[in-house]
Amino acid sequence: MVFMGDRATLLETGRFVQRHPRNAADDIIEAAGAVDETVDTTADHENEAETEAHHRRSAENGDAASMSVLGALLLRRGDLDGAEPYLRGATAEGDRAAANNLGVLLHQRGYPDEAAGWWRVAAVAGSAPAAHALGRHHRERGDEPGAEYWLRQSAEQGHALGAYALADLLEHRSDVGAERWLRAAAEQGHREAAYRLALSLERRATEPARGPHSYDTATGLRTTADGPAAGDGTGAPKSGLTEAEQWFRQAAARGHRRAALHLGVLLEKRGELKEAGRWYLTSAKDGEAKAACALGFLLRDAGDEESAAVWWLRAAQDGDGNAANALGALHAARGEQQTAERWYRAAMDAGDVNGAYNLGLLCAAQERTAQAEQWYRRAAYAGHREAANALAVLLLQAGDAGGAEPWFSKAAEAGSVDAAFNLGILHAGRDDDRTALSWYERAAAGGHTEAALQVGIACLRDGDEQTAERHLRCAAGGGSAEAAFRLASVLDARRPEPGPPVLGAPREEKSECEEWYERAAQQGHRRAQVRVGMLAAGRGDVAEAARWYREAAEAGSRNGAFNLGLLLAREGGEREAALWWTRAAHAGHGRAALRLALLAARRGELTEGRRWCARAVELGPAEVAERAARLSEALHQELTA
Repeated sequence: MVFMGDRATLLETGRFVQRHPRNAADDIIEAAGAVDETVDTTADHENEAETEAHHRRSAENGDAASMSVLGALLLRRGDLDGAEPYLRGATAEGDRAAANNLGVLLHQRGYPDEAAGWWRVAAVAGSAPAAHALGRHHRERGDEPGAEYWLRQSAEQGHALGAYALADLLEHRSDVGAERWLRAAAEQGHREAAYRLALSLERRATEPARGPHSYDTATGLRTTADGPAAGDGTGAPKSGLTEAEQWFRQAAARGHRRAALHLGVLLEKRGELKEAGRWYLTSAKDGEAKAACALGFLLRDAGDEESAAVWWLRAAQDGDGNAANALGALHAARGEQQTAERWYRAAMDAGDVNGAYNLGLLCAAQERTAQAEQWYRRAAYAGHREAANALAVLLLQAGDAGGAEPWFSKAAEAGSVDAAFNLGILHAGRDDDRTALSWYERAAAGGHTEAALQVGIACLRDGDEQTAERHLRCAAGGGSAEAAFRLASVLDARRPEPGPPVLGAPREEKSECEEWYERAAQQGHRRAQVRVGMLAAGRGDVAEAARWYREAAEAGSRNGAFNLGLLLAREGGEREAALWWTRAAHAGHGRAALRLALLAARRGELTEGRRWCARAVELGPAEVAERAARLSEALHQELTA
């Protein structure tokens, strides 16, 4: 594809100042250098009308230089009929600028071959703009060798557009010399060249490094971790990413809206949000829909949802599917389902497959299962991996495991960690633990917290404590309370047995295992809450122990209720202790039932005591059952004495 560059004035040596709108031919219209010293075109000296009148008089008197300038002026204005005789007259006198401009005129009239003939005359005479125009002509005809020859002639004379056009041709052929000419054009202020040079530098800098002392075969430059080591004039290498950013800045400063967008993205990634927002705004005002969308997200994250919606609306109306999705999500969060659906459909119409996926989510949330399946299928067939996973979940919930599995597999192969985890669950349900573990490991490698937990549990079961600890740490760090509890248990088992308390010794600091227990406990993990209470009690912190026991007990933990009862009984609160033991015994705690039997026996409530003994025998464990049986026999003898 041929990229059209910036429209830059191609006056070879003249200082003619134009004050009328430019047209497409302005890139290759050339002004005569012979009038450089005779024509002062500043606004204070003479205006354009006076300049034209002056050259018209001179041209009518046969002055070739004035014919050339007047022809160029009329050509810029679009007066082809008026320009042609002057340009032909100056060309006949050997004026190369006139020959170039005559070529422009003929090209505009629809005579490209005749135009090329005059461009050739001018190019042979040394006109860089004509060589550029002739090179473009050859490329349009498919004559790449001819195009390269003339574009190189133009570029080597320092012509910015010639350099850019040559770079575009070489890049199209994957020629390693393209970057040199992009750089040459960019250094002369060509903004599209600067943008494409920046993209090239960024792309190369972010490719995997080939080694600390490798050489880039495309440029011959030493390669660093950041990219090729471009000299900065001091002998020190300059980061490819840093140089890329400089060229993005140059292009953006010259009004290149895509460069401004790209610069905003780079700055946002670095956390420089204020400057990123300025470049997004610049690009968005120039009509770049993606920049308007990005600006919307930046404003939303800053808490200004209303302003975000304004920019999303602008981007969505310009056909940006991502912005339409953002508007859909915004209205869905407000409960405006119909408006949300309209924007999701707009995103889909813009070619954004997320629109279909979001429509599926919207329908699923409203329990419109059939429609949700329809939209998920549409997105899944278009390659949306999370839609494939969601579709599989729907099918599985409907009892169609056979239909679900291929969609889980397709999503997982496309990189969905949720789908890989779901495949693990599916195979575990079939007692295919080996396959289940392989999918759990794949999901865990992608950062799936619950999958890492399952891998950790499997490793513990297989006796591989080291690998288990690594996965449990990942899962616990990802917020899994169960993983935090199991990790704490692993660490706890390694702790040496505590020695007898020493009077006056400083309170022991919390260990790492206790910190993990606490993290799980704070997330409501009942067993962790009990364990934190036990560790606190071991340190003599009764209040902390009671707090955690009570929290666990109130959440339904029978161990928490039993331990809280013990703590209260030691502190003289036997009546409240009995209440918690009763709750624990009803939940199946044998020791709590035995404690209640002992309490009843001490109070002389022998029948009640035997009833709790029977419950303790039933619940166990064996030691408790044996003690409860002996107590029950003693109470029976007392009752029958």
